[in-house]
Amino acid sequence: MGVRNFIDRVFTVISDLILKLLPASKQEKQAFAYYKAGMAAQAEGDYAEALENYYESLYLDEDPYDRSYTLYNIGLIYAKNENYPRALEYYHQAVSLNSNLPQALNNIAAIYHRQGLLALEIASQDSGSEMEISDEYEYIELAKGLFDKAAEYWYQALKLAPDNYPRARNWLRITGRAKSLDSF
Repeated sequence: MGVRNFIDRVFTVISDLILKLLPASKQEKQAFAYYKAGMAAQAEGDYAEALENYYESLYLDEDPYDRSYTLYNIGLIYAKNENYPRALEYYHQAVSLNSNLPQALNNIAAIYHRQGLLALEIASQDSGSEMEISDEYEYIELAKGLFDKAAEYWYQALKLAPDNYPRARNWLRITGRAKSLDSF
């Protein structure tokens, strides 16, 4: 039995106990059961099943904190499937319910960074082709804006979790977007 399998089993046992022992309404317990089923399906790579369970959990769960983690996990699935606009939508919803989610802020930043790199790639591939200089310039400006957005979200993530995301911290420093990272 692998370590991950052991951890999954321990989590299942503990969460089942919590579900039975906590004074929660039937609806809250159902929401948690759907959330747990979503996590299990996501771990197995069954993203359609995971999404179904997460959406059921969202429908039942009224607690903003719990909903933020469900929304975050939905964002993870969309990002995994390279549907970045949907992933951003769910990450932003998660952060709006729970501003203490550095992992969501990091993922938002990573998507903006990836989009910035793509814009630069388009600009460099098309330089020398029939693309007009103004189009190339627009892609470069778009990339700068996306990198600035990435910096903004990485800065927020590092503010919440200063010891996490060393690559983001380094990128902020080498691109001159570090602001006052050393203050935290």
